[in-house]
Amino acid sequence: GEANVSELRSLYEEFMTGEFDEKTYSDTLFRLNGTAGLWWRCVLVPGSPRWYKEPDVKLTLECRNFTLPEQFTPKYKEPGNHNSGEDMLRTYLWRCQFLLPLVSLGLVALAGLTGFFACLCRSLTPTLFIGVLHLLAGLCTLATVCCYLAGMDLLHRVSMLPDKVDGSLGWSLYLALISSPLHMMAAALLVWAARSHSQNYYRMTAYRVA
Repeated sequence: GEANVSELRSLYEEFMTGEFDEKTYSDTLFRLNGTAGLWWRCVLVPGSPRWYKEPDVKLTLECRNFTLPEQFTPKYKEPGNHNSGEDMLRTYLWRCQFLLPLVSLGLVALAGLTGFFACLCRSLTPTLFIGVLHLLAGLCTLATVCCYLAGMDLLHRVSMLPDKVDGSLGWSLYLALISSPLHMMAAALLVWAARSHSQNYYRMTAYRVA
């Protein structure tokens, strides 16, 4: 009815322009078929302002990013109740799921840069170091997935979920689950190559052409 329409519109406006509050945006995600990721939270809303009078309304995805201060906002034992005390476990799980992907990306970038200079110098000496970097990147990616799943499970335990709400995992989470073992496989191959060629060195010889 009209009251329900006004309530949903109010939830959407609070979601897009209101202050950051875990309970408020969680309730909005539940009511508006939303999704939550590491850096973004999105809801499905009708594109037409008179959607409640149209039989076949087209839905659009509206997103809002988590700002840096929001990523480090404490989580509470009762979401939305600041007097309930800080939930340290959920707080640090959230911070880890934000920081670990950045660490993983930095490790992969460092490995690529090291490999590039190793190719220029025609040296296999840094291969072991590159393998270790890939291994650490894979572990960071896997830890990110674990932190996210654990954090969502703890949130659902302390939140009252509305009826007929069904949660599912997004494609980016599965992509992270695939990339983690790929990093580890690359690390294993690089470590094997480093050990197999530990005694071989390539030297560049300069030829002077008259």
